[in-house]
Amino acid sequence: MGLRTDTRATRNIPCEGTIGSRFPSQANYPVTNFLFLFLALQLTHYLSPTMSLFNGIRPFYPHDRTSFIFAITLLVVILVFLVFTLTLFIILPGIRGKGRVYSFCRIILSLFVGVIIVVVNFTGDWEVGFARVTTIYKAFSNETITAKVGLHIGLAGINVTLRGIPENQLNETIDYNENFLWRFTLNYDEQYNNGLNRGLPHPILYVAEKFQSKSPCLIHDQYRFSGHYATAMMWVAFCAWIVTNILFSMSTIVYGGYMALVTSAFMIFGVISFATVQNVSPCIIQFGPATLKTNFSGSFWLTLATALLCFILGVIVIVMDHCIPEKLRTFFMLNGEEDDDNEMNNGLINHTFTDEYGNALHLKNIKNGFENKDFVVYT
Repeated sequence: MGLRTDTRATRNIPCEGTIGSRFPSQANYPVTNFLFLFLALQLTHYLSPTMSLFNGIRPFYPHDRTSFIFAITLLVVILVFLVFTLTLFIILPGIRGKGRVYSFCRIILSLFVGVIIVVVNFTGDWEVGFARVTTIYKAFSNETITAKVGLHIGLAGINVTLRGIPENQLNETIDYNENFLWRFTLNYDEQYNNGLNRGLPHPILYVAEKFQSKSPCLIHDQYRFSGHYATAMMWVAFCAWIVTNILFSMSTIVYGGYMALVTSAFMIFGVISFATVQNVSPCIIQFGPATLKTNFSGSFWLTLATALLCFILGVIVIVMDHCIPEKLRTFFMLNGEEDDDNEMNNGLINHTFTDEYGNALHLKNIKNGFENKDFVVYT
């Protein structure tokens, strides 16, 4: 048996670094490593932003700021109530007679009150102020801009806006909208420090600094606790509103009127809780000759108006229950016998029938036949 020679050992294998080599040279390693690192960063960014490098930010691309459009929470609340309203319009044609109009008025008023109670918990315009200022744009810089600064105060925090006049200044689009919240699970000071680290414009940081817990203005605690108490009162009012609707659908209508007064009372308590911020000394927000001052705005007055509406409706229900309870029961569609009589008067009545022997029977020969609704046929 002859010995076999491995011919692979005698092959001419080119050395690393030479032309035609099957392996990359040492000079190509940095480029390859850079490509692998770039692909790994992109992959980890899309798979899990919280586990990626640079805190989920793509370091190789410019970061364009997106302007504020609409609060997601507000959008969800409004869509939910729009679904209820759409359902009302779908079932409304199935209600007969005047009950259709009565049902429409009741449900629209109820949905209006309910959506106001819920929405104002998430709005940021309980207190609003604007000022046109000329100020420095960034800290430690002498570049100035002309802009409109807005301060929106809600139950959960503040919202500071900055819009340039015109928007394009210093080769940049100046249109900022920043939130700083003080809810139970959020720390306002941490959010302010994050704004410092992000390099927000000086006017936004200057306004936000006034609401810090360690600010000399001493308004942070007052606004924070007032917002918490007002939120609690509004959610209690929402629960009372639900009980009111349940009682209005039962025979005890007058108790629904009492609960409407309770709903109004808690809404007024919420308004008063927020209004206590006026007890503290006003904090001056000065931009040169311009001063940013705030006043009660949309959500505050809308909540107060809705509370007064609930109070008026509750009083009307209680008075009608004592004076004209029949009309009240008709409005709430709880007087079914009268509805049947009205429908009967609009129907076609057959006055003649035949018995099993073919003899004609007439309603006039039957005692109280029409009053007892005997032999009535709808066609």
